[in-house]
Amino acid sequence: MKVEFADRIKQLPPYLFEEIDKAKQKAIREGRPVIDLGVGDPDNPTPDFIVKKLQEASTDPTTHKYALNKGLKALRKEMAIWYKERFNVELDQDTEILPLLGSKDGIAHIPLAFINPGDEVLIPDPGYPPYTSGTLFAGGKARFMPLKAENNFLPNLKDIDERIARKCKLMHLNYPNNPTGAVCDKSFYAEVIDFAKKYEIIVCADSAYTEISFDGFNPPSFLELPGAKEVGVEFHSLSKTFNMTGWRVGMAAGNADIVAGLAKIKSNVDSGIFTPIQIAAMEALRNSKDIKREFNQEYTLRRSALIDGLNEVGWQVAKPLATFYVWAPVFGGYDSASLAKALLEKTDIIVTPGIGFGKSGEGYVRMALTVGVDKLKEVVSRIKTEFFS
Repeated sequence: MKVEFADRIKQLPPYLFEEIDKAKQKAIREGRPVIDLGVGDPDNPTPDFIVKKLQEASTDPTTHKYALNKGLKALRKEMAIWYKERFNVELDQDTEILPLLGSKDGIAHIPLAFINPGDEVLIPDPGYPPYTSGTLFAGGKARFMPLKAENNFLPNLKDIDERIARKCKLMHLNYPNNPTGAVCDKSFYAEVIDFAKKYEIIVCADSAYTEISFDGFNPPSFLELPGAKEVGVEFHSLSKTFNMTGWRVGMAAGNADIVAGLAKIKSNVDSGIFTPIQIAAMEALRNSKDIKREFNQEYTLRRSALIDGLNEVGWQVAKPLATFYVWAPVFGGYDSASLAKALLEKTDIIVTPGIGFGKSGEGYVRMALTVGVDKLKEVVSRIKTEFFS
């Protein structure tokens, strides 16, 4: 029998991180001393007290049944408390918060609730691949918003043709930004809200990296702005904040009708988060301030080790104010793919080519601060030896 993929699958580009992992595994099989700066997966373990709470909850057989799609009421309460303490945002735990199997889950599924075939979606370029794949799965058309250095990697909403804006039903945003590490201020979100109201566009603000920041900068929440809950929702994740990438816990918060639409999709595709994980997530949220302080101290050291080192050897790279990503311009006549290939072949260092995040990502590679300071110094040493000696 010949197996034929659906058109929606054929439209997808190769998933970037799968390709990177293949290259990594091949190099490891060959016994090479690989340093992986490609995928944004924290290297340190989940804090012990969170793991112990999971272990404790798992011994209770009543937690082994199907979880509710809306999540434990106690978890939604803790999420509401966290939003209030962190951003001074009031949320109704029953109607304005939906726990998710990681924020990727909500980002990928929300177009199914609001996009009909032929509807259009505004997507940042470069951007997280599920913004595009979720749009395609819903039958929508992606309209890309270039993120350029000259505009601080913010989309220029004034450049969007009014005829296109009127066709768009949804807009993805992501600050602090993956892959560029760029940040935005509240004035940008105010502009977004005005734009969304004018054209009746649902805003999906991906804010998974607000808790990783430097130099006294405190990233804002989209929901802090007046009118934000009238037009959109915000996605948050415990993955990067608490080194819980594999646990799959996140949330959508904001407009009650939008949250309800996403909940309808979710109730038909999964059965919720394993209850002991929800209980452990509550423990994480209660201790978020201490964890944030500890993790950001480590990421600050790593940022300095890599970027100061690269600048010293001749690769001029800017320091991000948030995220654990470094968005480095290519050099020496390389494009992003050829530089990534050269780094792997010559130095056994894995980075992500910017073109993998979209057309406007060309000219950059992304490096993740997800290895320790000593390895980052080794990265600098290898690059100096092979490219700048």
